[in-house]
Amino acid sequence: EKFPEDKGLKSGLDSVKREKDGPVGGSAGAGGGLPGMSGLFGPEMMAKIALDPKLRGYMSDPDFMTKLNKLSKDPNSLPSMLSDPRIMEVFQVMLGANGMQMKTGDEFMNENAPGAASTGESAQSSCCTSSGCTKDEAKTSTSTSTPAATEEKQPEPMEVEEEEDLSHLSPEEKKKKEDAKLAIEAKERGNKLYKSKKFDDALSAYDEAIALDPTNMTFISNKAAVYFTTKKYDECIEACKEAVEVGKDNRAPFEDRAKALTRCAKAYQKKGDLSNAIEMCKSAQLESYDKATQRLMKTMELEKRQKDALDYQDDDKAEEAKQTGNTHFRNKEYGKAVEAYEEAVKRAPKNATIRNNLAAALCKIMDFNGAKREIEVALDLDPKYVKAWARKADIEVLMKENHKALESYKKGLELDPSNAVCKEGLRKVTAMINYGQANMTEEERKERAAHAMADPEIQSILQDPVINQVLRDFQENPNAANQAMMDPTVRTKIEKLIASGILQTS
Repeated sequence: EKFPEDKGLKSGLDSVKREKDGPVGGSAGAGGGLPGMSGLFGPEMMAKIALDPKLRGYMSDPDFMTKLNKLSKDPNSLPSMLSDPRIMEVFQVMLGANGMQMKTGDEFMNENAPGAASTGESAQSSCCTSSGCTKDEAKTSTSTSTPAATEEKQPEPMEVEEEEDLSHLSPEEKKKKEDAKLAIEAKERGNKLYKSKKFDDALSAYDEAIALDPTNMTFISNKAAVYFTTKKYDECIEACKEAVEVGKDNRAPFEDRAKALTRCAKAYQKKGDLSNAIEMCKSAQLESYDKATQRLMKTMELEKRQKDALDYQDDDKAEEAKQTGNTHFRNKEYGKAVEAYEEAVKRAPKNATIRNNLAAALCKIMDFNGAKREIEVALDLDPKYVKAWARKADIEVLMKENHKALESYKKGLELDPSNAVCKEGLRKVTAMINYGQANMTEEERKERAAHAMADPEIQSILQDPVINQVLRDFQENPNAANQAMMDPTVRTKIEKLIASGILQTS
């Protein structure tokens, strides 16, 4: 025993012994589970509940009363009832009545918070009153417990920026420091003038800052921003380049140098010099990569390609290239003819005749897809160009798309009913369709139908419910089918199916 005379330890030891040696019912109830519970839920429990204004209202509930009766008989059943918030309230009230008030987590935090001094004072005062201490003692105890809270409530003193100690610097170094500070002030003044759109005054302020501190590229970059806003793009470009050089010499951040180069690129773009603008963007990306600058560069590259293509156009040179292509074509030098016609297209991209000639040369080198692409562009440029319709039909025959060739020849004849090429082409393709149906082998028919099924137009026709009904009527109700064929739209679609080889006629 280290402290045999300690009264607190003795008192605690006696309490433990009494609990241990006391009767089972008084300490742990009938089941011997929760110590001291029988004292909480004794006969006086009902009286305390009846006096409590909140708990009194619960007594009209039979279920609540049943639980209370069970608690008074068996306090150890309390854990099974704590899910009922009313029983929890009763439990807290009974604990408070016995001097064992429970505190929630929020109450504990509030009591220990810096602002809980007043609560502590009231608690101290009530404690002193109950123990019989005098008012002076209460004041003394209160005063000793509040200084910390009072100190915490006092506002923090404002931080005062201390002036930098320049005493250890040489006169030259001291002047350099002071000039740098004045330069920053001049720059800030320039920024305000710029926002107020007083551009000449802003330039003067930035010049003042540059004179005070010529090693700071920011001041020169700000001048460039003024020049850009006032559309003085040559001065902006020079200022940006100067800023970058100053930045490199004085190890300015890469981001600042990249921004100056990007502004220089935008100034070149405004002048229409896209080559230099793109080069400036590339230089900026080498300094510090930026997604916005990358997007700007891609936009400029697209603009440059479009501008170069536009600048390359020349009708006279296009005609020269066309004549060169015609010469090669007549000499059966089809490869050279294609090259000449392609050059002519670049010189005059909206000339339908040149594209028609190019399509003819591409057919000679068996590039049918390229030929069809060029002839379709020619027809977009001039939908009334009969020769182009005839050329398109010829290409479709070569690609075994007889149903399309039939339609192309007909469109050519609609524009010029006397056109001999379209007339002869229509006669030949009609004969090919009829001959094919009569003389093709079953395997050839299947191949032709499979080729036609790859055509989106044929697929669309086969999905048309009206056409499907007509096809059924040919089998089940021929009179209805013949009536439907009087509709020009239906007739055209059925003829396309026949010409493509999807439908076979007897």
